[in-house]
Amino acid sequence: MYCIICKDKPEHVHVRMENRPAHIEYVLSSGLVAMAGPFTAEDKETMIGTLIVLNTQDLATAQDWAENDPYAKAGLFESVEVSAWKHLIGGLEDPHRS
Repeated sequence: MYCIICKDKPEHVHVRMENRPAHIEYVLSSGLVAMAGPFTAEDKETMIGTLIVLNTQDLATAQDWAENDPYAKAGLFESVEVSAWKHLIGGLEDPHRS
């Protein structure tokens, strides 16, 4: 698995919101995302970054996924880190499924 950790550029909330529908569609349609969600500011509402966990063992696939994320293409991110990750403890259940 690979984690993609992205931090938004300051004052770019409008870029995030304008591209959010395309980003969510990309996440849902790629078939690689094990879990995903935004980092938030201390108010727990303002989105300031993104964490994506991809179900792939291939670094090139993870990097390609990150580069083609609509958020990345729109210039939202100040930084993007792609790191190998080993799932050890806890489930990866979708909190929106009942």
